Amino acid sequence: MYRAVTSPSSASKLADRINSGAMDMDAPNAALSVADSTVSRLPITVNKPTPYTFDLGNLLCNDPNPLPRDVDEEVLASTARDAAQVLINQLLTTCEVKSSADGVALTLPPPTTPLPREKPIPEAKPPTKWELFAKKKGITGKQRDGKMVYDEEKGDWVPKWGYKGKNKDGDNEWLVEVDEKKEKETGEAGDARADNRRERKERIRRNERKQRANERNTRKNG
Repeated sequence: MYRAVTSPSSASKLADRINSGAMDMDAPNAALSVADSTVSRLPITVNKPTPYTFDLGNLLCNDPNPLPRDVDEEVLASTARDAAQVLINQLLTTCEVKSSADGVALTLPPPTTPLPREKPIPEAKPPTKWELFAKKKGITGKQRDGKMVYDEEKGDWVPKWGYKGKNKDGDNEWLVEVDEKKEKETGEAGDARADNRRERKERIRRNERKQRANERNTRKNG
């Protein structure tokens, strides 16, 4: 819900200005004075036996008062005019009014009336031949477990390897711990970031060599 920041008197003044035509920019008689333009205008107060109900988020005004049996176009137009007037009054008295160089704007509350779908609910797709066969034979899909790991620093699940993988955490660190044992063996401080990248590339090359060897063995045995 939004709290109105304008007082009832200021909102009433704004409603009077709108009703009197002071904000009609494209009206042919916009140059007339406010006193002259209010002669042919109806009052902004509307009284009905049963009060209106509103859903300002959808700009909806519900009029529960029944129409007479001998209704005509004039009665319908008058009823619609009253509902529009009451809706404008409700907006100006309950919603936050903001004025800027672009004009006057209102902050609407969240809608409360559920609206129907624009399009029908999509129909379920028929199963494919493989899905029917797998269901008949009891074949289930392979679960892709073990490829994600929880990163406590990020508070999210990240891949173990590959793009933005957990194995690349140390590559972008500005400060890394020196391996004292390795430093004593080699006599120089190692670069942990460079070592990690070199080990990953070596594993990739080793896997590629194994893959090529397996392909050669398959062709020979085939």
